[in-house]
Amino acid sequence: MIRREGGAPRGGTLAIYAAGLAALSGLLVWQAGDLTLGLYVIGGFGVAVLVFAAVAFGALRAVSASAVARRLGARSTALRYGLANLRRHARGNAVQVASLALGLTAMLLLTFTRNDLVDAWRRSAPPDAPNRFLIGVQPDQVAAVRGFLAERGMAQAELHPMVRGRLAAVNGKPVSEADYAEERAKRLVEREFNLSYAEALPGHNRIAAGRWFAPGAQEMSVEAGIAERLGWKLGDELTFTVGAERFSARISSLRSLRWDSMKINFFVIVPPALLEGFPASFVSAFRVAPGSEGVLDDRTRRFPNVTLVDVSAALRQAQGVIDQVINAVQLVFLFALGAGLLVLYSAHVATEDERRREAAVMRVYGASRRHVTGSQRVEFLAMGLLSGLLATLGAAAIGQVLARRVFELDLPPSPELWIAGPLAGVLLLSLNAWLSARKVLSASPALTLRDSV
Repeated sequence: MIRREGGAPRGGTLAIYAAGLAALSGLLVWQAGDLTLGLYVIGGFGVAVLVFAAVAFGALRAVSASAVARRLGARSTALRYGLANLRRHARGNAVQVASLALGLTAMLLLTFTRNDLVDAWRRSAPPDAPNRFLIGVQPDQVAAVRGFLAERGMAQAELHPMVRGRLAAVNGKPVSEADYAEERAKRLVEREFNLSYAEALPGHNRIAAGRWFAPGAQEMSVEAGIAERLGWKLGDELTFTVGAERFSARISSLRSLRWDSMKINFFVIVPPALLEGFPASFVSAFRVAPGSEGVLDDRTRRFPNVTLVDVSAALRQAQGVIDQVINAVQLVFLFALGAGLLVLYSAHVATEDERRREAAVMRVYGASRRHVTGSQRVEFLAMGLLSGLLATLGAAAIGQVLARRVFELDLPPSPELWIAGPLAGVLLLSLNAWLSARKVLSASPALTLRDSV
């Protein structure tokens, strides 16, 4: 009776697990609104569970069999039994650790990683970022507009030439939107590009590959993101049409831009000799301090053709949307926390009978209540620490992917995350150990063994 095993799962149990998995998969696809995206999410969950379980299984067995564990076990009976339980229940404990780590990963993403992403987004836009744009300045108005802005304390505003051109060919081969499968690439090819010319690299741009073109050369500098999306490489020859005329130049450099700086940026910049003869207008970006909006009121009278775009209202509206999303995520966090506690309680209930029988056997053979409680605490604390570490690694990795691949932000490591993850795992499993010890020690060993027959 003491050595009796639970046996393989029955068909009904497997059917329940399959039904639960199917329901979860259906809900994920439904909420994603897209089959491909839903399958990615399901696959991500599956991979995460398998990785967490495999790492937990190996770590639990390695810790319990290590030389350090043997030395500690020789000094304390509770440690010896607790570490032995880690090895004996390695499979079941690995599943519990993986489940708890997955729930903690979601909670850490919704708290620390979410806050870090929002803070990084807010930091990405400098406090002195431009909030006004001038569009449509004609070449003969440049000097007058520059003086107008300087009179009103905006001497730092720069006017950049802009020429509208359409991509006609790459390396002599005509191109059209049909040549690209991605929707974003199609839209880029079918519309006109905002081209510009300059002698020096703009101060807020950075060369990512290649070299800045020489004055008068048949070369151009291209933004690295659009080059990757459209398949352009260093040395490729691009041909643009401007009105009825066209020009060609080779890519000599790829530039890295900070679009969130709110400064004027262009996908393509060429030497002045290539574009100065084409029709152009000039654009500018500058900042108007709050309360000083009236300084530009006479701009319409002096320059009726120039358009002033106020983006400060759009930025405030975007910030308001972000704040609303944060509030909504706070509510989701409460649901995630409740779900995590339910998973923890389910794991506790699933192993309660087995732990009660083991405690009864230990007490029959002379183990004290303190030894039984201590061994369970050692086991649960080790599992909690491992769950917290795995959750922290998962949340940090997902946060970096989101920051760099989705939001294109620099997300520095969060020290709070590396403290909160392991601490949360230890606290939750400590609660589980306390609940387990109460039920196990309150049961009579004789009745427990009699009911197990």
